[in-house]
Amino acid sequence: MKREFYQTPKSSPIMRLFWKAAGADKYLLERSTYGDQIKYLCLGGIIIATGLMAGLAGGYAFYTIFEPRGSAIDSFQTVKDIAGSYDEIHMPTFIKAIVFGIVWGLIIFNIDRFIVTSTGKGDGTEDITGKELKGALPRIIMGAIIAITISKPVEIRMFKTEIDVKLHEKQIEQQQAYKAKTDSLFNSELANKDKVIEKIETLLAEKRLRHADLEKQYIEEARIITVGPRAIAIKEQMQRVDKEITDLENKPEFTRIKKEKEEIEKRRENDLQSSEKVAAGLDGLLERIKIAHEISGFWVSLFITLLFMAIELTPIFFKLMLIKSPYDFMEENVKELIKAENGIEIKANYYQDKEGHERDLVINHQVLRLLKEKIHILEAQSELSEEALKGWKEKRKQEVHDNPDDFIDEEKQES
Repeated sequence: MKREFYQTPKSSPIMRLFWKAAGADKYLLERSTYGDQIKYLCLGGIIIATGLMAGLAGGYAFYTIFEPRGSAIDSFQTVKDIAGSYDEIHMPTFIKAIVFGIVWGLIIFNIDRFIVTSTGKGDGTEDITGKELKGALPRIIMGAIIAITISKPVEIRMFKTEIDVKLHEKQIEQQQAYKAKTDSLFNSELANKDKVIEKIETLLAEKRLRHADLEKQYIEEARIITVGPRAIAIKEQMQRVDKEITDLENKPEFTRIKKEKEEIEKRRENDLQSSEKVAAGLDGLLERIKIAHEISGFWVSLFITLLFMAIELTPIFFKLMLIKSPYDFMEENVKELIKAENGIEIKANYYQDKEGHERDLVINHQVLRLLKEKIHILEAQSELSEEALKGWKEKRKQEVHDNPDDFIDEEKQES
């Protein structure tokens, strides 16, 4: 449209993309003022930026939740050495996190777009009245929830280095506590086994000493004289003690208890080895959020959350504070034209409902026209049917008058 007094600047593809994100009408904006174009460009930019931040935050949160557990110091290290190796990233989880981040970002983008486009312009003044605020309250609550979901993953990423150090300390404490608990559980069982084993080993030690003493006596006796009755008797005693030692060593109860002790020690060793995995399980999203709150403190955490809430809620309050501009009047005009074109008439504040609220009366003239036409057609069809019945009746009367006998014969045949 050419004007002598003003020419609307030509829009770029990026500008039109941002307009679309803000839910603005490209046709009207291209015929409106530059101020309206920039207004909706900024509004769309905020919505797109919020979607991107939501995607990044959601992807990072997904990776943090589902990444393989390990030492906090070694988790999610994107640079392993000077050469820039990325071997430390768990690629299957990383790819899933990217997909989830894109989907989550699109979800938040569409929700934000719906919230902003469904928020009216208030009363067209800069002031936000209580009535306007009350009407926008559901959208404000939804925006606040979205802001919190975005801010928490970003917060733990901001303090990641400090969180990893603190979390590593907690993992070590958890590992030591688990080991101490494991030892206390198995020590009581091992102590009972050790009592029985110690008792038998004490007997074995005594018999081994006795066997060594007899062996010494036998050697001394054999050196002095030829093997005689005393040496033979000592040898027999040695053989008996040796048999007693063998019987004790091969005693079923002793063998069973030693085996049970070995199994208990093996189980304890396995449990102690798994302590690192147990401690690594502490590396979760909830634990990182708790540590982030401990590190940053209440006010810093609150400030970050409020910052994202401000970004998220700005478009809503922005629209409530908008002063009506040429774009708004053109939009209202187009709406009225479309309603008129489709035969829709609205009488504002026409009646009051049962609760005393003023309601608009909506008259759909095209519907009424079609309804009236349908009613007239049905009425005409009814009148024609009546005329047809009257004609048929007169014809039948004439047939009866001309041939009464035939009519009586028909009645007899039917009966």
